Order: sequence, then structure tokens, then C-alpha cells
Amino acid sequence: MQIYRSGLLRFADDHSALYEEDGLLAVGPDAQGRQLVQAAGAWHALAPEYAQWPVVHWSGRIIAPGFIDMHMHFPQTDVIGSPADGLLPWLENYTFPHESRFADPAYAAGVAIVFLDELLRNGVTTALTFATSHPASVDALMNEAQARGLRLIAGKVLQDRHSPDGVRDETRQSLLDTEALIGRWHGKDRLGYAITPRFAPSCTEAQLRGAGELAARYPDVWVQSHVAENKDEIRWARELFPAARSYLAVYDDFGLMRERAVYAHCIHFDDADRALMRDTGAVAAVSPTSNLFLGSGFFDYAGADRVGFRYGLASDVGGGTSFSPFHTMLAAYYVGREGQTKPGLSLSPQALWWQHTAGAAQALGLTGVIGNLQPGCEADFVVLDPGATPLLARKTAHAANLDELLFALIVLGDDRVIERTVISQAK
Repeated sequence: MQIYRSGLLRFADDHSALYEEDGLLAVGPDAQGRQLVQAAGAWHALAPEYAQWPVVHWSGRIIAPGFIDMHMHFPQTDVIGSPADGLLPWLENYTFPHESRFADPAYAAGVAIVFLDELLRNGVTTALTFATSHPASVDALMNEAQARGLRLIAGKVLQDRHSPDGVRDETRQSLLDTEALIGRWHGKDRLGYAITPRFAPSCTEAQLRGAGELAARYPDVWVQSHVAENKDEIRWARELFPAARSYLAVYDDFGLMRERAVYAHCIHFDDADRALMRDTGAVAAVSPTSNLFLGSGFFDYAGADRVGFRYGLASDVGGGTSFSPFHTMLAAYYVGREGQTKPGLSLSPQALWWQHTAGAAQALGLTGVIGNLQPGCEADFVVLDPGATPLLARKTAHAANLDELLFALIVLGDDRVIERTVISQAK
């Protein structure tokens, strides 16, 4: 058992934040050796029960749940910040040429190290990420994540048409490779697999149908793709699938809308699309820095809440501009202020933080496993320094309540706030 004394942030079932200025976090192993939260709360209430155990004191710091990133592209680590006129030119000019290099296992392994280093440096302890169309890219990432004891979900991209040489795959082989990768990686240690059509226009009907059949055969794996990100992309999808009611409905037509299905962006929706998300249990990965960078549009928080489908936050590296959850949360705040049907929605600091931790865990079907520091959760956490920069220290010192403290961290914070990242099953 290890006892930590520090400020302590966690979340209640109603999504509200629970904060102890002087908190205690008790962490100990289960029968499988995973480090789980055994107790969390006020120091004065819990300390007598754990007096026999060693204590790590982090004075002036805050222990918080590790961040969860619901949508990333690990092969696009080096594509961040590439200038383009929009989504489709960006893919053509930067993304596809770079991803073709991941056929080389050694190259993929090198990028995997950098990618996971950046996740941990920024306090991200779980990520759902695309690999490339090359099985070797999945193996490289999973091997590195397993060696570190990380919880990670990833999948080989499916794209058998409208893709250049070097990234385009072959329909039958792509499905065979996907099933083999599920067998090799899903459920191994803290790893999970996601069936990964890149987006509907990049996949033939045969490939989408095969992906849906795999999703039915393996209901505990995830599904991930993109939808309704860009108006040109939507027009293209409608031309390619004229019988579908909408771009989103294409995925439903092929059996790819279900629990554990995560769709990035979900910007240009109508209420029928929102209801389809709700009724199938599919969830949105909201990617505000990417949407702002590529000029794609704004996720409609008010519409999602009104109809009632789930969502969480994502960086969408490399269309997204930063690995930092603080940058993502701040961009989501901008989207809430400016991008709604009725502009002026003010997402609270607690709601933003929840979307990147416990809310993302809920969207992934992992409530009570990750994203929180309640008893029974895996002990993935970050140690935050609210005085990491002079301006931040000045601001947080004058915070009158929890919302002011969290908002100061969101607005002024970056990777320097993450003093350390602790993994439940570090190797």
C-alpha cells in the first residue's frame, strides 16, 4: 500500500468535481498486480486508518485523474502544424505521404516511442488512437505501450479506395489482418483493439460490410472512425452512398453503430443523426483544436445534450495542434462560447475537466476503471503543479473556489503543469 498526501481532485456520479485541499489517496495492488485506488478523501478523515503505511507528501500539488484522449493519430505525430487549406488537401499533401512510411517496422517503432513519451509528458494515461493501414504500425505501438504498462486502444486503418499507393490496403487482406490483430492484442494486459475504417469515403462497401461483421463477432472491441467533420467530405460521402439517409447512417447501414463505437468530430449533424448516436450507444470524440485549425466547424454541445448522446474530449493529433489536455479544454471552451446554435454557452471548468477524464471513460465504456480516483479505479493519475509558471502561480494563489482554480489551469496551463504521471501498471 502506498499513501499520497496532496490536494486531491476526483468526480462524483453526477459529474461534479470533488476536491480536497488536503487529501489522501491510498493505492494498493489487486490479485492481478494492478495498482487500484483503495481509498480517497480528506486527510483528516482517512489518515488514522492508514497510519501504518508510508506517506508521499506532495505539498502544494494536486493529484488528479490521468487524462483520457478519445481520438488521436499516432502516425501523425510529425504532421502537427502542417499548413493546408482544409481537411482533404491536408490529407493529400501531408498525412498520406507521411503515413506511407509506417510500412517500415523500425520507423513505426521510433515514432511510437515519441508518441507515448508525449502522451505521458502531457498527463494522458489512456488514448484511443489510429495506427496506419500497415499491421506493423499497430504492432509497434502496442509493443511499446505494453512495455510501459499503459492502457491504450488502437487499430489498423481500413482504406481500400480513394487512397494513394503506400497507404491503400486490399479489401480481403485488410479484414484478415484486422482479425489477426484483434487476436494478438485485444485484452492483452491493458491493451484494447479498435476496428478502424478511416472514414466511409476511403472504404468500399465490401470493406465496410466486413468491418461490421467483425464488430458483430467481437462485441467487446471498439470501433472508431470519422464522420461529419467537413462539408466537402459530407458531399463526397453522399455521392458515394446515395442510398444512406446521411453520412452517419452509412456506418449504421454496415453494422458499425453500437456501444464502444467512437466517431470523431460529429459536427454537421441533424437531430436524426443525434438520435441515431443516442439509440445505438455510439459516442462522439469532440476534437476542438483540430476543428478550429482545419476550419471544419463547431461541435454542437447544446444539440448533443438536448437529444442525449455521449461525448468526450480528444486532441486529434496531428490535425489537432497539441498533445496538451489544457489546450484541448480551452479550445472546447471557445467552441462552447462561439459555435452553438445559440452562441454564448459557457462550459464550466468542471464540465470541461470531466469530459477529458471521467466523461471520456464513460463514453469508452470504462466507467469505474479509468478516468477517476474513486475506490476501485485503476490508479492512473497526474500530479499537477498549480505554480508551474509565474503567471499561473499568481492566478491560482488568488483562486476563490474550485472553478476559479480549474479554469486558471485550463487557460494558463500546458505540459509544465504536469509534474509527474503515474501509471497503474508501470513495468
